[in-house]
Amino acid sequence: MIQAILVFNNHGKPRLVRFYQRFPEEIQQQIVRETFHLVLKRDDNICNFLEGGSLIGGSDYKLIYRHYATLYFVFCVDSSESELGILDLIQVFVETLDKCFENVCELDLIFHMDKVHYILQEVVMGGMVLETNMNEIVAQIEAQNRLEKSEGGLSAAPARAVSAVKNINLPEMPRNINIGDLNIKVPNLSQFV
Repeated sequence: MIQAILVFNNHGKPRLVRFYQRFPEEIQQQIVRETFHLVLKRDDNICNFLEGGSLIGGSDYKLIYRHYATLYFVFCVDSSESELGILDLIQVFVETLDKCFENVCELDLIFHMDKVHYILQEVVMGGMVLETNMNEIVAQIEAQNRLEKSEGGLSAAPARAVSAVKNINLPEMPRNINIGDLNIKVPNLSQFV
């Protein structure tokens, strides 16, 4: 099972942090720092698997990572996961990000955090791998984008309603509004218009 997914830059700034095991926030920050230091001190031509840090479980867990340009993608997994399978999963995740953002970069992870989390949830949920077919993941992301665009008209509806009420051309403001047994006195609002 996947315990955590961490993405941080070359300076150790976390860009994506997702834990599938409950840790207090302070411990999570320590885990990110420890993981960064463990991964950073490794040479580029060394294996991409290493023993988990002391905070996340030590030798019972493995850190599997890939370094792309300025970002480290690190998956912390238990012994039931295949190292090569997780490396392939990292590749699928990065390629999916690349396809959705057209040449993904660190800024995409910062400014489109909601979309990055949605993509991650299409790949991994609750620490379990859901989907590894990149075409299927991209199809779901595109469907979500179409849904958001179609709802875009609905989110602007309140502003259009206020604008329409302001533009109503009534000859005279009503002083009393009667609805059944309900009688409402309208104050003089001319001073606010």
